[in-house]
Amino acid sequence: MAFTRATGKHRRPSRPGRLTRRSASLAGVATLATTGAVGSLASPALAAGTSADAAHSVEATGLTQALVVGDSLADQVAAQAEAQRHAADRAEAERRAEAARKAEARRKAEARAEKEREERAEREAEERAARAAERERLTAYTLPVAGSVVTTGYRSGGSLWSSGSHSGVDFRAASGSSVVAVGAGTVVEAGWGGAYGNSIVIRMNDGTYTQYGHLSSIGVSVGQAVTPGLQIGLSGSTGNSTGPHLHFEARTSSEYGSDMDPVAYLRAHGVNV
Repeated sequence: MAFTRATGKHRRPSRPGRLTRRSASLAGVATLATTGAVGSLASPALAAGTSADAAHSVEATGLTQALVVGDSLADQVAAQAEAQRHAADRAEAERRAEAARKAEARRKAEARAEKEREERAEREAEERAARAAERERLTAYTLPVAGSVVTTGYRSGGSLWSSGSHSGVDFRAASGSSVVAVGAGTVVEAGWGGAYGNSIVIRMNDGTYTQYGHLSSIGVSVGQAVTPGLQIGLSGSTGNSTGPHLHFEARTSSEYGSDMDPVAYLRAHGVNV
């Protein structure tokens, strides 16, 4: 014979609050699952609330809250990385600009140095040319009277000369014509020369001597250095002279009787006589 119980009589009566505690426990587990790790990244307050608050947070947001916090940190990291890239780009741009400034400064300095070298070389060339021109001028010879010609030749005979012959040559020159040194040298005689009248003797730089006679005036003094073409006096007819002219001699010494052919002497120094 079977025994039966009335429907519903076999169940134990429910304890008040049992379901509530179970729900709260489940809510706590959900809270730990969703906020345990996230709370450490987001905010301590999120992990420290009551179980009711945690349950409410799970119901209200679930995993959404954790994703929002994660996105916020990612944005901060991305912004920081972007700022670092911008700073690096600025630093690189400044480095390149500084390198360009230095390169331009070097280029300008090199250009200035090159210009200075060229100017220095040009000055040196000009100085060399000037020195060469001066040497040429000092070694050059010229006629004692510009544009003149010989009227009485060397060794011409006659009673006009005590030795019986002409010891020099006569250049045509009106009274007061400019008489110049035929080359560079030093004056060794300047004054009255007897039959030569007012006379000048110059020791030339090559060791020879030249004499200028019958002058109306003398413009240099003994010991004075002269250069080619420098005016030393004016022509005249002083001393043993028949009229205004310049008596010119070339000698191997300052003494009378050491004469040599004046025309050949001048021609040997490049003068067209």
